[in-house]
Amino acid sequence: MAVLALEALLLPTHCIFAQERVEIHAQDQTTPLPHFWETMFGSGRANLTLRESYREDLRAVKKITGFQYVRFHAILHDENGVYNEDEHGDPVYNFQYVDQIYDGLLKNGVRPVVEISFMPKKLAANPDALHPFWYKQNVSPPKSMERWDDLIRHFAQHLVERYGIAEVSQWYFEVWNEPNIDFWGGVPRQRSYFELYAHTARALKEVSPRLRVGGPATAAAAWVPDFLKFASENHVPVDFVSTHGYADDTVEDLFGTHEQVPMDDRVCRAVAKVKREIKASAMPGLPLLWTEWNVPGEMEARDTIYVGPALANTIRECAGEGVEAMSFWTFSDVFEENGPIPAPLTGQFGLRAEGGINKPSFYAFALLHQLGDRLLPNPAKDVLVTKTAEGGLAVAAWNLVDPGEQGAARQMTLVFDGVRPDAPVTIQRVDEDHGNVLKAYAAMGRPVYLTTAQVEELNRETALGPPEERRLDHGRLTLDLGPNALVLMKIAR
Repeated sequence: MAVLALEALLLPTHCIFAQERVEIHAQDQTTPLPHFWETMFGSGRANLTLRESYREDLRAVKKITGFQYVRFHAILHDENGVYNEDEHGDPVYNFQYVDQIYDGLLKNGVRPVVEISFMPKKLAANPDALHPFWYKQNVSPPKSMERWDDLIRHFAQHLVERYGIAEVSQWYFEVWNEPNIDFWGGVPRQRSYFELYAHTARALKEVSPRLRVGGPATAAAAWVPDFLKFASENHVPVDFVSTHGYADDTVEDLFGTHEQVPMDDRVCRAVAKVKREIKASAMPGLPLLWTEWNVPGEMEARDTIYVGPALANTIRECAGEGVEAMSFWTFSDVFEENGPIPAPLTGQFGLRAEGGINKPSFYAFALLHQLGDRLLPNPAKDVLVTKTAEGGLAVAAWNLVDPGEQGAARQMTLVFDGVRPDAPVTIQRVDEDHGNVLKAYAAMGRPVYLTTAQVEELNRETALGPPEERRLDHGRLTLDLGPNALVLMKIAR
């Protein structure tokens, strides 16, 4: 087992400089570390995928993470023209835009999580049940479950005919989005959603039993026990459980308590809660997809270097909890829930800002992608130690300081056992001076409308560049970590 020691050293200059010592035994027994944090990403709504800016961001994030699935809302929104009715009131289906949307994803090596939402206006029981988001999706139940079933069958059959069942059986079909809050207008909410889910799941399985369907896609990790109980008692197909949880969701919403749970710990604690609920259900083996999460959004933190340590800490806490995929919301700021984004770098969700600007979160994902797929045990709360497929070590270390808090620099000494005492080490980092576009943007005068040349300049200035090369000194390596620094070091076999 690794050993951790922490002490504070009084420096002559009057400040307290925290020093940490972490022992790493390279020959310890490992456990699997699937890269659940980068398998899937979220994005805005379906129609945005037709934009070249969206696809450029997708390709850029795919390159640094290798992600396999993307989830977005509103494939059935009227702007995609899927459902209409003729002069006799009979359904008319049109999948031209659907094809362009999914063709574009597959061409770029990414499969969809098909979130089946929202309600076409002419199929809605209440055509005026519009959500306040800028694109005004309809959140009404259907006026006819029979017509809804027919739409789902035609939709799924079209996908199977176009792409083949071997391909579409690898997609995920998720029924609706966050029906426990204002994205669903059924009354009562839970019972009416369960009815919608049952109809949708059965219609999909009529097309092919190989199609994977799940839910309840709830906000704040809600409804899972009730959902699984309903599905079991009514023999409704469920192939996976999906739900959401953000670091800034309240403790009461996530857990129904008034405990003091730090924001940095909430997401993985919620993941563990839902896994227990699944295991206690009549379907204990169902996989869990966490189809939305992100770090806290206060003080525009999502544009800052804070995201890297917060992401690394989430990986550390969620490793071993059995979550199949955690979908970071979102990979791109091509996003319009509140209308067009007014300026770059205003604290939006994505890894890339307006125009394709790489944020610190983009570079943090690039670093953590280099972690191996075997986890070495370690009691430290600010270190991840992994073995790579080639037999080397990839170690992440960080200094997490929450938004609005004052944090100090830290010094960490890593003591390696089981590797050459003078082994070469490569080091990359995202910190105040590396991968931090906010400094470069401020120096540029924070222009609202960036030119292509300015975007290229920002990305060039913040690019991580070649790794720093060092050697272990008698099996030791000392790192200086500023507040919210993230470091990735690698030692070859």
